[in-house]
Order: sequence, then structure tokens, then C-alpha cells
Amino acid sequence: MNRTPKQASSWIQKCPVRAWVYPGMRRCGAGGLGEETWVEGVRELARLVLPTQFGEFQARAFEVSSGLVYLVLIKGDVGCGGTVLTRLHSECLTGDALGSLRCDCGVQLRLALRRIATEGRGLLLYATGHEGRGVGLVNKLLAYVEQDRGADTLDANRRLGLPVDARSYDDAAAVLHAVRVGSVRLLTNNPAKVRGLCAAGISVERMEPLQTAAHHRNLSYLRAKQRRLGHVAPLGHLPDTAPSAPPDVTGLLGKVDPPSDRPYVVVTYTQTLDGRIATAVGDSTRFSGEEQRCVCHALRAACDAVMVGVGTVLRDDPQLIVRLVPGTSPLRIVLDSTLRMPSTARMLDGGPVTVVLTTGRAAESDRERLQALGAGIRMVPAAPAGVDLPAALGVLREIGVRTLLVEGGARVITSLLGARLVDRLIVGTSAKIIGAGIEAVGDLGITRMTQGISLRNRCMHVTADDVITAWDVA
Repeated sequence: MNRTPKQASSWIQKCPVRAWVYPGMRRCGAGGLGEETWVEGVRELARLVLPTQFGEFQARAFEVSSGLVYLVLIKGDVGCGGTVLTRLHSECLTGDALGSLRCDCGVQLRLALRRIATEGRGLLLYATGHEGRGVGLVNKLLAYVEQDRGADTLDANRRLGLPVDARSYDDAAAVLHAVRVGSVRLLTNNPAKVRGLCAAGISVERMEPLQTAAHHRNLSYLRAKQRRLGHVAPLGHLPDTAPSAPPDVTGLLGKVDPPSDRPYVVVTYTQTLDGRIATAVGDSTRFSGEEQRCVCHALRAACDAVMVGVGTVLRDDPQLIVRLVPGTSPLRIVLDSTLRMPSTARMLDGGPVTVVLTTGRAAESDRERLQALGAGIRMVPAAPAGVDLPAALGVLREIGVRTLLVEGGARVITSLLGARLVDRLIVGTSAKIIGAGIEAVGDLGITRMTQGISLRNRCMHVTADDVITAWDVA
């Protein structure tokens, strides 16, 4: 039966725009071939299956009345009524495509797709024209300049004579109606999106936050949005380690204030109650609790780079990525004066960039081998024990590393402490005793207690299984 626009307008409840359905459209299963929906001011341009790292989505492109194109990624059957898990994602070229650490947009985008894929039914609506809260790419970059001069994200826009938030959600609501979705569970930290969709006729059953592990470069931005725009708190509270609420590790990191010639260096390790990081035969298999491991991943997400020595690569074959919390994996650094790093190392897995700091002692063939596998090679002066650490840290500062998390091994930790190159020390203590084993800190050449390294500004956190303590290194 053919339907006139007037007859069909009642099909989509709470829809503020006129809509009609082409003959033969099925009432259920939005996204199926053969279905056509017309909403005033919205025109569908393309429909296809898009394979992603989170599984297959049906991608539908819509042109809206402004001339912009909105993209909808659909998982499962969303058009048969009922509330649909939905992410309305504002375009952010710098964060989504380039991985900028000044915001958390790219992390939220990927987290939302993961949440939708896990649930098996839902959609992500990518809203173009929303760059910089609607002021455009160039104006957003100019606002970043003002932020570098001391303004927060709101005042930066005002200094430029721009609105704090110029976004409208009418087009987004129209596209949701076009895919026959009128009620959503909205994945967002922003209550303005809830109000905007409700005003445009979309029923928001509830708001589900997308909290991410903050980076030291975006923490003030996230807190300004929380304080001044009413966003959900950007972080969870220790020991809450649910995927949607990562632990807040800002207290453990302390005041990040990198020197001009090297990064802010944070050394972290986990030890048994009797001070061992591995057994006498080198077994360092997980002995900390899940909460402490989540804290470790949140620390990685908060820093520009994570560094280990080649001994740790050979013994433990770590991946050094952020997996247990929603966050960005940092640059991976390996100290390897003779390039003993094997080609099969998991740090060469094609994930985050890996940079190997080496010396003239390394063979040219090994440099070429690792470069062919995607690793960056940086030459630094040699020291009697391997890589010259002050020079290595200087190179890292030159390539933009401001915060460096050092996760081992014992030789690297001891050398950094001995050279007084550590700013913050974070130690997790596990409720285990193993007796003889490997210590995190070896001989520092200290013969008198007065020569010992002093620690101050303690921060302590107790998990269900472990105790985590952090200090500034005086």
C-alpha cells in the first residue's frame, strides 16, 4: 500500500520532520537492501558493508540540508523499534584521524565502536561540520594557540570572538529518523548532546558515559569541560577499573614539569613484599592484582612514551600497549646499545611506534633489519654500561617526549637512579614473599645513609591485593 507523507508521518514517533516511506519498504530491519526512508532535508547517498577492526558495520552516508555528509555505522537491526545504543560523534580530524593527544575524541570514537560491537546492536553517527565544537578546523587550531598561552578551552574561543559551542543537533536527529531510530541510549559525556537531541525529537532513554584514561596533555582540557560545561568527570576513581571508568593516576604521576633538556622521568615497577621483581631464575610472571595492572596501563596512557631496556625485551617480550583501560598507547622506547632486539619481538608488532636507541657498536645490518620491521633507529653516544642515558633522554626530548614512563629492567632503573635522572618513583607492592630473587634497584655506590636518595610528596593507594606508593625523587 502506497503511503502519502501525511499518512507516513505517524510511523516515526516523536519525529519533528515530515517523513514518508517508499512503496515496499519493510517496517523492520533498518539497513536491509530494498528499504528506503525519506526524511525532509536528508538524502541517502550510499550504502555498503564496512569491515573494521571492531567487525563489520553497515555504512550509510546521508547528505543533510546544510550540504554536509553524515556517516552512520550500524551494527545489527536498529529499525524495528526499541532503544538503540548510539554514539553521536562530533567530527575531530586531529583526534580521530591524526591521534592528537590534546583531546580524547579518537579514543572515544574507538571505544564507542567497541561498545557497539560488543553489544551487537547499535549505531555510530559521525557528524561532520562539528570540528572544534562547530567553529571549524582552522579556528580550532587558533584556539589551541590561545590555550598554549594560558586560556582554557572555553576562554580560548572567546578570545577569538568565537562561540564556545556552535553545534546544532537538528541534522543528527533527522539522520537518526532516516534510519528509523527515535529512542537512544546515548554514549556521551556531554549533557548538551542529550538536550540537543531531545529538542529535535529524539528520545534519550539514558546517557552512558565514555570515560577515558587521560593524558597529561589533555587533562586540563577535560577538567575544564567538566567544570564549566557540565561534562561527566573524565576519569573514574581508584580502584574503579571498569572499562568505562579508568583509574585516575594523576596523583601517582605527581606534578608533571619536564626539564628543558630531557623528559619528566617516571620509574615504575612492581615488587614482592620482600623487594623482588622476579625470582632468582628470572620468572616475573604476573604477581600483581588486576587493579594494579589497570593502574599500570592508565599510567602508560597518561605518558608520551614508555621505555625498557633490551634485557626486558629478551626476558619478558612485553608489548607495552594500553589494553586494560580506554586510552592511547604511547611511543615505545628500547635501550639497546648493540641491537640484540629479536625480529620476533612483540614490540615490533605494527602497533604503536617503536624507537630503538642504539650506539655505534651496533652492526649496520641489524639497523637495517629493525628498520625494515618498522622500528625507528636513533643513534646516541655509548657509555661503558651501554647507552649514554643523558644523551638518550636528550634525544627523546628533541623528538617531543615530555613524559617518559620507565618500566624496567633492573639495570635501567638502577642506572637512572644512580645518575639522578628520575623525577617520580611509583612502586607497586604485592602481597607475596619469594625469598631470593632479583631486585629492582641494584648497587648505587652508596656507603652512608646520608648519601641515600631522598623521596618526598608521597601518594599512596591501596587496592584489593596490592599497595601502590609514589614519591618525588629529591
